[in-house]
Amino acid sequence: MSSFIFRNARVIDPVRKIDSRGDVGVIDGRIAEASEVRGGEVIDLGGKVLSPGFIDLHVHLRQPGNNMAETIASGTAAAAAGGFTSVVAMPNTNPPADTAGAIEFLRQTAAKKAVVRVLPCGCMTKGYAGEEMAGIGSLKAAGVVALSDDGRCIQDHALMRHVVEYAKSFNLPILDHCEDKCLAAGGVMHEGKWSVLLGMNGISGASEELMIARNIILARQIGWKIHMQHVSVKESVELLRNARAKGIPVTGEATPHHLTLTDECIKKYDTNYKMNPPLRSEEDRLALIAGVADGTITAIATDHAPHTMTAKMVEFDYAPFGIIGLETALPVSYGELVAKGVISLPKLVELFTAGPADILGFDDYSLAPGNPADLTVFDPEAKYTVDKEQFKSNSRNTPFDGWEVQCKTMLTMVGGKIVYNEL
Repeated sequence: MSSFIFRNARVIDPVRKIDSRGDVGVIDGRIAEASEVRGGEVIDLGGKVLSPGFIDLHVHLRQPGNNMAETIASGTAAAAAGGFTSVVAMPNTNPPADTAGAIEFLRQTAAKKAVVRVLPCGCMTKGYAGEEMAGIGSLKAAGVVALSDDGRCIQDHALMRHVVEYAKSFNLPILDHCEDKCLAAGGVMHEGKWSVLLGMNGISGASEELMIARNIILARQIGWKIHMQHVSVKESVELLRNARAKGIPVTGEATPHHLTLTDECIKKYDTNYKMNPPLRSEEDRLALIAGVADGTITAIATDHAPHTMTAKMVEFDYAPFGIIGLETALPVSYGELVAKGVISLPKLVELFTAGPADILGFDDYSLAPGNPADLTVFDPEAKYTVDKEQFKSNSRNTPFDGWEVQCKTMLTMVGGKIVYNEL
């Protein structure tokens, strides 16, 4: 395996609290002191940022079941282009990842086709139907890193309690899509001013708030970590803030689109603005940004949800929820959070690295010598125009096409192998 020396890097390593100019070595797929590398390839970064590889907690790879929208090969290529070295694959495929066999299929396919690490997530319930608990022990043995029924939320509180209890016994974090389906039923966008003006059925913010409150109670009662996916309303942020202040083991993620867009965008009737949870009000968006700034939200995740052009080119009411995000997450987040002075660049790196790693229970996710050489290099000064036709993903359902952005992924390395290179 090749050896490398990355010289003149701005090394940002949140776990070790490093933000300084330096050199980083790679020997046999692991990080090393640059002085220990003999005869390796020298790559001068000229001040570009080198950080631990990004982790995306929330990715839909669509395989098996919808290979036209995405495959493990195309989805992980998109991840590499976005600077992600690991992605947590959501289990709502067809068939769902609710058995050891389904997880084995994912692992074997990823071993042959993936260019980044694919971390399997197993269903909490059989068929992610919310009716009967899946075989959590066998899923753990098969190699899942977490449990989720993403896309759906367990409505039966007693069942959810049992799932969390079993998850604790197998040391698996819960990643929950928080939504009361009775309050959300039939909605296609946020319930508020714009849903009234546009004459569309709304999804109440209370549908999310209610289930986050339920999860906080269960996390407190059982003493186990529950992570809230794609938090979107101000009341949810406040619930999380108060719970974390009391030491309750709950966390939350924000998506780049909820940090930057609002329900007013729906007036374009563009289905690339349709996702679940929906784009919320400006007040909600600002509350989410405040939650990122004060540490209530500890990770940014994309909820990368590919759909074919055919699926999205229908009336708004009938279009599927979801947008892609792996290849735009870094510049969109940088533009909203760092360029506007909300957080520092090291804090943004933490939201893509140490934050997700902590949620998954990974120890020492850093650039310490001996750790796997999963690295991301990006240029915070690089400006470019988003062009969806250049994406590695099979799908093109993005609201960010044509945006003028800043901060570009330049190189992605996984296990000492360069899997994306724009240097």
